[in-house]
Amino acid sequence: MPKIAVLQMTSGIDPEANLAAIEKAAVEAAQADAMMLFTPEMAILLDRDRKRAGPWIESDGPRKVVERLEALQMELDLDIALGSMPVATGAGKWANRSFYFDEKSGGPILHYDKIHMFDVQLATGESWRESNAYEPGTEIVTVDNTPIGRLGLTVCYDLRFPALFEALGKRRCDAIAIPAAFTRPTGAAHWHVMLRARAIEASAFVIAAAQVGKHEDGRETYGHSLVVDPWGEVLLDMGGEESGLGFCDIDLGRIEEVRRQLPSLANKREIPN
Repeated sequence: MPKIAVLQMTSGIDPEANLAAIEKAAVEAAQADAMMLFTPEMAILLDRDRKRAGPWIESDGPRKVVERLEALQMELDLDIALGSMPVATGAGKWANRSFYFDEKSGGPILHYDKIHMFDVQLATGESWRESNAYEPGTEIVTVDNTPIGRLGLTVCYDLRFPALFEALGKRRCDAIAIPAAFTRPTGAAHWHVMLRARAIEASAFVIAAAQVGKHEDGRETYGHSLVVDPWGEVLLDMGGEESGLGFCDIDLGRIEEVRRQLPSLANKREIPN
């Protein structure tokens, strides 16, 4: 039964400090015999001040992070799912990009660009316009042959768009990563119920590493990194107060067991417009 590690973070505005926290967690995860490490959205740099963040994003900083994590993965023999970090696309905007580091693929490092931009005005007065700086992704990405089977990649706000998860269900993903930096108000209202729903709909494990607490850029995030099984049962909830490393054993037999009992993927029919 493969063991996974989930890192709940309070990432700040210093990429080096954030990367050091991930590297430390990776060593601890490997020492605990975990086969995979999952980190939150914007694990390397969480900074709403785009003028301050821009010089690092536009520099070779993101490339160096990729190189260090690639080397770390090989050293520890630990797959690393970096929830995301900002990268320059060369087209005038940035991408909110996830990476999956493993040595089995034998090709370029797999990555996924967040498709759905967080453009909202909350009742609390918080305003977010991710599309002002970020270019949305256009490709659905899955990673085959991970220690927990086929893994679908998503990021945070993607959670609210069932069509993406329907597509991942059609690809028969065994697990779906949903790294996040959810706000406290939206997290308290919707986080648990939506993650459980996505796991049930896809008959797959959901692994949601999250940001937590008060950050250097002034925001507050909800935390509650979760692992949910295909039946919707919460196997791990890391709470909403502190950063840290959590572990969960993944019973892969549970996937087929649930799909036999409730074959919603097999029974699904196309609905006419």
